[in-house]
Amino acid sequence: MRTATFLAFIGSVLCVPAAASAAPPAAKAPAAPTVGPEAPKAPEVDDPMLAPLPAAPRILKDWNDARSLLKTRSTDLAIAIADVERAEGQARVALAAALPSINLNASGTHNLITNEAAQIAGTNPDGTPRFTPISLPVPNILSGNVAAQMPLFNVRVWYNIKTQRRGVEAARLATEDVKRTLVLGLASAVVSVFTAERVAELNRIALRNALERLALTERRQTLGAGNGLDVVRAQQDAEGTRSTLVSGDESLRQAREALGLALGLPQAIGVPQTLKLDEIAKGALGSCKKVDTIDARADVASLKTRAEIGARVVNDVRWQFLPSINVSTTLSTTSQDTGALPRTLWNVQALLTVPIWDGGARYGNLRDTNAQLDQALMRLEAQRRKATIEAVQALRGVAVSENNLRVSEKTRDLALENDRLTRASYTEGRGTSLELVTSATTLRQSEINLAVREFELVRARITAAIVLSTCDV
Repeated sequence: MRTATFLAFIGSVLCVPAAASAAPPAAKAPAAPTVGPEAPKAPEVDDPMLAPLPAAPRILKDWNDARSLLKTRSTDLAIAIADVERAEGQARVALAAALPSINLNASGTHNLITNEAAQIAGTNPDGTPRFTPISLPVPNILSGNVAAQMPLFNVRVWYNIKTQRRGVEAARLATEDVKRTLVLGLASAVVSVFTAERVAELNRIALRNALERLALTERRQTLGAGNGLDVVRAQQDAEGTRSTLVSGDESLRQAREALGLALGLPQAIGVPQTLKLDEIAKGALGSCKKVDTIDARADVASLKTRAEIGARVVNDVRWQFLPSINVSTTLSTTSQDTGALPRTLWNVQALLTVPIWDGGARYGNLRDTNAQLDQALMRLEAQRRKATIEAVQALRGVAVSENNLRVSEKTRDLALENDRLTRASYTEGRGTSLELVTSATTLRQSEINLAVREFELVRARITAAIVLSTCDV
């Protein structure tokens, strides 16, 4: 029942002005009761707990405001994006192993201890050798070389390039699933704040009504039409309502704090009264796009890619049994003149590596990677089953929520009529205070149940729309 309709009914019975309040349009207001006499005007009551809970330190403007905070503040999203960066880095490393590597080396040497010697520097005109003095080792030597190396035949290196690229794809799919769960969690957190705000409002209405009943009961006792037991029952009802209000306020605070955490802020965040739930639902659904099958859902697709990577890793171990050929070239120069070797050298070298025996490490790796592949396949199957059940439950949840809402509406309407008749009978002296308190408690709980069911329906519709979707933030 809408808050305005509920207060209009209370005003018709107790002549209390109805306060305007917003509520989801799911519930239908019952027809105005016409049976039974009207109760007298209730006395004015005042209590500090009737004051509404202070607003949250920060209020969302709209869904775009929530998306902006989620995109810039979410640690889960930042971690998922960093995983993509890591996967791209690993893919680049894999590509680098198949490309040439070039290194420049330079060195300078100063020898502190030397001996004087003679070195042949040529021949004299008479054909005798000509010597020149030299210090050995040479006191100062400058050397440098440029070396280049490239795998000429290495199947494992080439195969790993595509494996790492598949890893990038898997990381991106995992990020898409994080976005979907973040959008769903954000929408659910916003709906929870709406629900808690509504329940807190109903709790204050219930407390005001309980205090009015207590005042009427005390007046009846003063006039001799009631007794102490009636007053005690009314006091118990008022105190029980206070306890419910305290719990409801704490639930509201926690819902606001949960919304803050969902948006990446360590503070409570509220929603404005002007914000409509259908706007939130429309914004959430507008951020997502439906997929056709369970396997197309990001989390399942990511695990499927991981299983394919696991199969490639098994093959990668098998490629370790093949030989490899590397070719390298080195250009070097030095300031040292030995008289025998040229100062500048350039060579080309080919290296053939044939793995023969490594102690069984490759066989151990093969067993390990086969087991990892089995685990990846089992995780994929488990997630596929889970996603299938989630989709079925989400679609069924809409129908269940609609049925619960209809039952709650009927229950509320009956509780409303029962409370009106009980009040009228009590004012005529035909009812008891126990009946009055019981009917009021039942009505209060049915109002809260109805409010919760209304918001559960909104949440169920959002969940059903997002369960088989890809979302963006």
